[in-house]
Amino acid sequence: MTRGRKAIWVVPCGKAKVWDKEPERGRIAARDVYVGSFAVAARKYAEHFNDGRWLILSAKYGFLAPDDVVPGPYEVSFTKRSTGVITTTELTRQAAKRGLDKNPEVVVIAGRAYVDAVRAALAATKVRVVSPLAGLGGMGMMMAALKRARERDRPLPLRRPRARRCRHAFSLPRPPG
Repeated sequence: MTRGRKAIWVVPCGKAKVWDKEPERGRIAARDVYVGSFAVAARKYAEHFNDGRWLILSAKYGFLAPDDVVPGPYEVSFTKRSTGVITTTELTRQAAKRGLDKNPEVVVIAGRAYVDAVRAALAATKVRVVSPLAGLGGMGMMMAALKRARERDRPLPLRRPRARRCRHAFSLPRPPG
């Protein structure tokens, strides 16, 4: 993996948002919305190693460019399906619109739920979904690896996460009908 790689990178949203500390803030650019430590670490890593070709995957809005505007606070999570998670159909549509399906590879700088969501959105394509965080364990280990890579100016090696084979495999909701 080299600086300036042509792949599009995807970073996570997060539970902690700017409105938690500044409720008076209105509409804001997506890059400034997600203020949790993991979301910030992933964003900094993407900015450091990929020269601006990255998107945020929001459980509510889907694929967001850093300058896309988020209208206000929300609480939607990939891990809590009852919160109104974006559908696979909509994510697939957005992936095509954003050109993710035209890349040989999409790099996901996030945990398993995000890797699975990107895989589901690109399932009908030949795009290879990879993550430098696959197999690293919990959030603390992932954040430490991201920080260390930036400090050393050496990107983490890409890994192809294994597909889930159990009955609890991730799937986004499909629209009714």
